[in-house]
Amino acid sequence: MGRTKSPINTELNAEVPLSDDLNVSLNAMTQHRMEIMQQFGDGQPYERDRIVHEARFYMAQSAEAMLEAGKRLIILKENEPHGDFVGIVEEQLGLHVRAAQRMMKASLKYLSPKLEPKATTLSLLGKAKLFELVAEDDDDLAELADGGTVAGLTLDDVDRMSVRELRQALREARETNAAQQRVLADKNEKIDSLSTRLEKKSRIQPPEPDEEVKKLRAEVTALAVEAESAIAVRLSSAFETLCAYCAENMIDTP
Repeated sequence: MGRTKSPINTELNAEVPLSDDLNVSLNAMTQHRMEIMQQFGDGQPYERDRIVHEARFYMAQSAEAMLEAGKRLIILKENEPHGDFVGIVEEQLGLHVRAAQRMMKASLKYLSPKLEPKATTLSLLGKAKLFELVAEDDDDLAELADGGTVAGLTLDDVDRMSVRELRQALREARETNAAQQRVLADKNEKIDSLSTRLEKKSRIQPPEPDEEVKKLRAEVTALAVEAESAIAVRLSSAFETLCAYCAENMIDTP
């Protein structure tokens, strides 16, 4: 029988002195944290919730700034020859043309008349997620911003997901929708084909008697036969009884 593992106590005992090396490491980590807070903390102590909230806020600003930059790129593209536009993007703005195209596409999407009132809300998701959502329907995105869903996901769901998880969820939703559309199209095609065949057949042949009427007639006939049989049996039995009674009492049979 194996020995039972004893639980490992990970709590530090204040009475046990730390090794010199561990002390040095802890002091170095503390010093590094203090330097980071001094450089980036705006003079405030570290609070995780506050930092997360501020990070989300500035991510939204970044997304909104990206949409504004995309607007300017669209203006440049419309007013400059293609070669000059590419030169401005790469040399003066330091962007790859593909990145500029994504920014313009996002601006056209999220600053359209239907989505512009929702742009601030959607920008809270950050640039990368806006890029992932750019292929979704405008109505679905407007519904998402108003508390609805897109691809079965709420705004909170999208916010909590990583960019990779969001990309996968959207891809799976599109594949499911495409499969459903194929099934529906196939079903409609079969219905149309059957309707066409029935239409042609009705023109060539006279309509068949109504099946329900045939069924009712068969039931009525069966009931009539059954009734006749029952009446005949009862009459025969009654007539036999009458004959026996007349014979027993020496009465002429009527």
